[in-house]
Formats: sequence, C-alpha cells, structure tokens
Amino acid sequence: MQWQGMDATEQAYEIIRALRRIVQGIYIHSKQLYREAGLTMPQLLCLKAIQEADHDEVTAAEVSRTVQLRPATVTGILDRLERDGLVLRERRSRDRRKICLSLTAEATRRLGRLPLTLQDRFLGRLLQLEGEERQQLLEALQRVVGMIDASNIDASPILVSGDVKDGTSS
Repeated sequence: MQWQGMDATEQAYEIIRALRRIVQGIYIHSKQLYREAGLTMPQLLCLKAIQEADHDEVTAAEVSRTVQLRPATVTGILDRLERDGLVLRERRSRDRRKICLSLTAEATRRLGRLPLTLQDRFLGRLLQLEGEERQQLLEALQRVVGMIDASNIDASPILVSGDVKDGTSS
C-alpha cells in the first residue's frame, strides 16, 4: 500500500488494519496449534523449557524464568500438563523438598511432530534485521502501546492471543 496520497485518517485506518491483522494472525496460529497438538503456546513453551534444560532436575521455578511467566501461572500450566499426562513431577534429589519435572513419552512425541511456531519464525526474522531497524521497530511499537493505554499491562514475550479452548492465556 502506498502512503503517498493518503490523508491522515486513511493512514490511521491502515495502521489499525495492520494491528488487527497482527492480532488475527496470532489468534489463528494459536487456534491451529491447539487443534494440531492440543497445546496452547504457553504450554508448548513450558514443555520445550523442560525438554531443552541442560540437566535432569528441572524445577517449576527454572521453567518460570525460562519462559518469563509468573511462577503461579507456570504452576497452573504444569498442573494441566500433568493432568493431561505430558509432565511428571517427582522428588529425585537428596533435597526431598525439590520437585523435578520431566516429560512423558507422549509429550516428547507431540513435540517431535510440531512445525516451527509463529513465535520461532517471527523471532528468527526479527533477529535478521539490523540492530538499528530493530530499535526503530521497538520504539514505534512502544509508542503504539502507549497510544492504546497498554503500558501498564504485564506481558511475557510470548505471541499468544489466549487459550483458544477457554479464553485464558495458559
């Protein structure tokens, strides 16, 4: 679309359309991920964090730090993953208070057949940009966040529109 020849109102509506496309794209991807794998993006990220840990005594606190979600949120996600037979919680350490996480065979199978996620594709493309271009994009998006009065919303770096099955983000 050419910006030349557009008045301010037309430009503003094109910006709103672009934002809507972004939101819809994230929603469609989230819905497709859930339909194909039965997982939400936060659940997938928690499973990947457990899978990719460099030791076998992964804790919920470590997963929380890795996926940058609040510990209470991660606990709820892990509860669902355990209930669905995808995560095991067990005490393996000499410190019996420490609960370690591991993936079940079903979780490993599901992770093995997933295509590259929207988040991973976007992150790869974002990292290909020059530093100055990324900085300009960040500044423009931060202005948009301010313009829609969303500066005080706590958001983890996860492209997700909410849980497509019940409207939550876990």
